[in-house]
Amino acid sequence: MEQSKQAQTWAKLQSFGTFLKQWFNRHWRSLLLLLIGVYLPLQIFAVLAVQVWSQDNGFHWDRSLLIAIHANAQAPLDQFATFFTKLGTRWGVFPATVAIMLLLFVRRQWRSLLYLLITLPGCALINTNAKVWLHRVRPHLWEKTYLPQDFSFPSGHAMSSMEFVAVLIILTWGSRWCGAVVALGSLFVLTIGWTRLYLGVHYPSDILAGWLIAIAWAIATSFVLKPRLMTSKTLLNEDSAERIEGN
Repeated sequence: MEQSKQAQTWAKLQSFGTFLKQWFNRHWRSLLLLLIGVYLPLQIFAVLAVQVWSQDNGFHWDRSLLIAIHANAQAPLDQFATFFTKLGTRWGVFPATVAIMLLLFVRRQWRSLLYLLITLPGCALINTNAKVWLHRVRPHLWEKTYLPQDFSFPSGHAMSSMEFVAVLIILTWGSRWCGAVVALGSLFVLTIGWTRLYLGVHYPSDILAGWLIAIAWAIATSFVLKPRLMTSKTLLNEDSAERIEGN
């Protein structure tokens, strides 16, 4: 009798081991993405936030990088940075986001539209709360005419530009457009980040923190909403299939 119970227990353990192996084989890519795209960015952001909380004037490398960038300041770059930095929020990301939402609405791609409606406003809310909570004063390393009045950490321009590009990459993943989105989007994000440093309104750690939290938020919400460029008919068929499986 005892041997029979041991055999049953061993059989159950083997069955559970087989299940774990099959489950891991199906989901290891998602687990890796969660680790690299959500957990690690949040951990680095947390480290930066703790340091910012304890030393408001910035890290040593923050100031060194800002001074090095400012050493190359010249009139044409001043004009370029002043113009291009506006594209990171209301004059670039916002109208482009509205246009994409309208396109998704016309094409009845509800899941992707919901993804944008939650992800991008959520990013702005996270940025506002983080700034108020950490209340890091903006850098004052040289005289400048352009200085926003809100707090510095994390950078709103860095967050909005990275969130916008990350969302586009997720929506176009696997399509012929994904490569172009990654290339042009990376250039856009880096340029916006550079303008904030060149203008002296953010520390480099502000930019890095904005990028990290934006990536984590975009990927985390995609796991919940599962955005896909699908029509309403496809979505209806998918939901019907899920209900049948549930029954």
